[in-house]
Amino acid sequence: MKNVKFLATAIFATVLFVSCSNDDDAPEPVNEEEPLTTFTVTLEPDGGGTPITLQTRDLDDDGPEPPVVTVSGNLSAGVTYNGSIVILNETVSPPENVTVEIEQEDVDHQFFYTTAGGLDVTTEYGNFDVNGNPLGTEFTLTAGAASSGVLTFTLRHLPTKPNTGLDDAGGNTDIAAPFNVTIE
Repeated sequence: MKNVKFLATAIFATVLFVSCSNDDDAPEPVNEEEPLTTFTVTLEPDGGGTPITLQTRDLDDDGPEPPVVTVSGNLSAGVTYNGSIVILNETVSPPENVTVEIEQEDVDHQFFYTTAGGLDVTTEYGNFDVNGNPLGTEFTLTAGAASSGVLTFTLRHLPTKPNTGLDDAGGNTDIAAPFNVTIE
């Protein structure tokens, strides 16, 4: 009987000791995702001219109201544009420029530019993360022949880098902003 009590006490003590040990890994810090309410692409013609602005604005974030999408004008065939992306969280006052955080966490983010519907554009990354992989808040866009279609800007969080494009990038999509664009 003494052996049974001793064995039961030893098992209880072992379970208690193991369950109370302090060797658990520290939890990953939570990186709160802020709402991305306003996505603006500015395309400045190389050599001067009127900039083209592409913007999607969704002030209720995932609420019932659809985003307001605007394109300020058409692109000109054969022109190269210097592009920049700015993302804001306008649910706070003053609005927070989320692009700053994206650029600070550059190894965890990448923008992708995709076309559909026959739109004739080529893009090239203008800025890179600390490892030399594309980030994409800055880029060049060259408008080809007269055409129209959809130009989509997609921000991926924790993509595989390097990658060959959106199809093998992995990660999670933070925002995808499609714009109907015309080249004349």
